Amino acid sequence: MGKQYLGVKDGSLAECPNSPNCVSTQTEQSDKYMEPLPFHGDLNSTKEILKKVLKEMDRTTVEGEEDQYIHAIVVTKLLRFKDDIEFYLDEADQQVHFRSASRTGYSDMGVNRKRMEAFTEAYYGYVEKEGRL
Repeated sequence: MGKQYLGVKDGSLAECPNSPNCVSTQTEQSDKYMEPLPFHGDLNSTKEILKKVLKEMDRTTVEGEEDQYIHAIVVTKLLRFKDDIEFYLDEADQQVHFRSASRTGYSDMGVNRKRMEAFTEAYYGYVEKEGRL
């Protein structure tokens, strides 16, 4: 496996490491895979929903944003570790790919998966509320 990176390279977020503290919509590791989110409206509408959900998450700040990419940092509640959440808005396939990973340690006791399951639920909640389903 190559060096970890943040951002999008050749249409992909970084692969998850071998440790169990990462989930991604683009990983080939079945135990870390999650389904991508569908676009709702155009790129900008979808991006706004993502940012609304991030804004509601505790201890989360958006650190960087580009046309098709958002990077946020979540500070864990107990030990104050920093985790990275990345979103790649794939306009060609009308999908939002994401990756949530711990920066340090080995096991995260399922925190990244639970976080992104809650994120997915909140995302669909906004979509439904805005009448876009």
